[in-house]
Amino acid sequence: MVSLAALWMPIVVSAVIVFVASSLIHMLLGYHANDWRSMPREDDVMAALRPFNIPPGDYMMPRAGSMKAMKSEAFNQKMKAGPVALMTVVPKGDWSMGLPMALWFLYSVVVGLFSAYIASHALAPGAHYLSVFRFVGTAAFMGYSLALAQWSIWYRRNWGTTLLSMFDGLLYALLTAGVFGWLWPH
Repeated sequence: MVSLAALWMPIVVSAVIVFVASSLIHMLLGYHANDWRSMPREDDVMAALRPFNIPPGDYMMPRAGSMKAMKSEAFNQKMKAGPVALMTVVPKGDWSMGLPMALWFLYSVVVGLFSAYIASHALAPGAHYLSVFRFVGTAAFMGYSLALAQWSIWYRRNWGTTLLSMFDGLLYALLTAGVFGWLWPH
């Protein structure tokens, strides 16, 4: 068994490498450019919603308040008439990337920490590179990718977008596994 304290370096280095890789993926490669579509008649839709002053949050429309309400004729008519939407409203104003980037880095540290925890209980100091790679890569893939499928299963997020994001998670997991294999204590 390896202590988590002995794994601080691969945890931090893998988070830095994942952060850089994700920045390159999103800024240079461009394959996420079509993850979000523009709303038809965007200006009109925004103008129509603006008077409601919708506070930031996650919304569903129509939304039934209970399982019984989901079976009501009124709810079914709303579903048929549409639009049916899941919507996240963010605070209005300037779009700042600072906080999301910091949270993404912290998230990458947390994925590394959990991956380290699993590997530290399964492997001894001096473990073979491929053994470390296998444990850490699997754990990191779970952390970066598997929960994304729930959004397509339950909330009908586009499967193409989800699969591309899961592919990113696979890349991040491979990078994390490689760093851990390289820096695993002897």
